[in-house]
Amino acid sequence: MNTLARALLLTAALTATAALAQTAPTSTYKVVATYPHSTESYTEGFFYLNGLFYEGTGLEGHSSLLAIQPETGKPIQRLDLPPQYFGEGIVDWGSNLYEWTWQSNICFVYDRFSLRPVKQFTYTGEGWGMTHSATQLITSDGTATLRFRDPATFKETRHIVVRDGRKDVDQLNELEFIKGEIYANIWHEDRIARISPRDGQVLGWIDLTGLLPANEKINNEAVLNGIAYDAQHNRLFVTGKQWPKIFEIKVIPAPR
Repeated sequence: MNTLARALLLTAALTATAALAQTAPTSTYKVVATYPHSTESYTEGFFYLNGLFYEGTGLEGHSSLLAIQPETGKPIQRLDLPPQYFGEGIVDWGSNLYEWTWQSNICFVYDRFSLRPVKQFTYTGEGWGMTHSATQLITSDGTATLRFRDPATFKETRHIVVRDGRKDVDQLNELEFIKGEIYANIWHEDRIARISPRDGQVLGWIDLTGLLPANEKINNEAVLNGIAYDAQHNRLFVTGKQWPKIFEIKVIPAPR
């Protein structure tokens, strides 16, 4: 190999290394509208479907599945989990709803219209957030790993490790699949990661610092957690554990 070829290879390697080391760009936000949210709801799962917010709440003895009217913040349907379960992420799949649990290794499946139990699955590890693509469920467990699951069996089919550059991003929590990307809350952080479902690379961050003033938070665990998307009208909603509001926001892209 001649000197020029070596130099070109070295340049390419350095460029690739620098690209991996770079952190993803950070966008900001603008509040478009606000909606009421119960401060009793310890939000673990959240999505929007057919004009309603669906919410899964946590804490033993307080975990529920709710279908909520956005304008009033009042549930029009409610199912309380048995008191031994700590409810976590929820997702719609066809005519069903899935709700899994933190450490009980049980995922409940309900009829979406009646909330009647249909079946349940078991799994290993902890349950945190849950969303879906067109073909698979996507779940988080508090680590940097997102797992893709077969909706028919809840079995893992593949996984990705989420990284910003070369740094693993863990504490991945509530999830939403938006325009081919996975949006993820990071537990105890005021930002959302936009993640490639192909390789786990963080494509960008949404910094939501200051969205809810500190004096409106019940305690230190009243953290940002809850992402919902209205695909029909291209609306993005976010909330938090025991927050008094749901915010509809517009993302302001990072300067190029």
